[in-house]
Amino acid sequence: MKIRLVNDGVFTPVEDINVALTTPEQGFYWIDADIDDLLVLQPLFSMHDLAVEDCMSEEEQRPKIEIYEGHYFIVFNSIRFDDEEIFLRSLNIFLGKHFIITVTNQKINELRMVKPVLWEQEVSAADRMLYHLIDMVVDNYFTVADRIEAKIDNLEEELIVSAKKTHLNEIISLRSEILWLKKGLAPQKEVLLVLYRKELRLIDDDLQKYFRDIYENAVKVSETFETFRDLMGNLRESYQLSIANRANDIMRVFTAITTIFMPLTLITGIYGMNFDYIPFMDWDFGSFYTMGFMFILGAFMFYLFRKKDWI
Repeated sequence: MKIRLVNDGVFTPVEDINVALTTPEQGFYWIDADIDDLLVLQPLFSMHDLAVEDCMSEEEQRPKIEIYEGHYFIVFNSIRFDDEEIFLRSLNIFLGKHFIITVTNQKINELRMVKPVLWEQEVSAADRMLYHLIDMVVDNYFTVADRIEAKIDNLEEELIVSAKKTHLNEIISLRSEILWLKKGLAPQKEVLLVLYRKELRLIDDDLQKYFRDIYENAVKVSETFETFRDLMGNLRESYQLSIANRANDIMRVFTAITTIFMPLTLITGIYGMNFDYIPFMDWDFGSFYTMGFMFILGAFMFYLFRKKDWI
């Protein structure tokens, strides 16, 4: 657990947790805690049992905001794209008048990235830090959306060149992740609606207007994922069409080869019959003439099919 006094974006470490219980003359306290630290923090900051239970739960929590006396409890999902896999990680926030407590079970990059922003913006209020933190979380969805778009473009190019079975697995997997993300983003928009529409005494009235901008960004991300879902449907159709075209090409080649060998098979069949008289059989070079004729006939048919672009 790390305790910092934040004033004008300057971080001052605090060793004693009891110091954070009283309102500082300037600034606010940021307590960055783990799940295990809640056992210490709950009685000190009068955290509601249900909120603490949500933080400790191993199940994925739905984004939400709950208003308690003295503090708000906010659950927001941070997104991460590692090794071609997408993860959602819960960011639990307890917001008070003079403090903000962030509780996480896994590493969340936005908590590290928000520090220089607080310093640059000379932040001295807990609600303003909440705004910057959520803004960075939502902005990161755009970064992930760009990577998904690039992956879709690569898949589309590979399908044009050569469709493989592995491509179908990638399409199905990526489409499932997009639907999962879209479903997870919907309740986060509801949280942002509350933050900018509802009268909240722990958030400054002027600051609430800025949450509207975050909400609009969340809507854009949601629409982007909706577009991606349609694109994945198109990719699946492209895959099926590519496979069908390849099958048609193979069948066309086999048909052409069969057609070429049909007259040759007829000729060899005739010369394989036990008749007393067969043309060219009495000639000294009859077999060479026959094979030469068969070669010329096969070459002519191959040339004809190539000219008509049948093979």
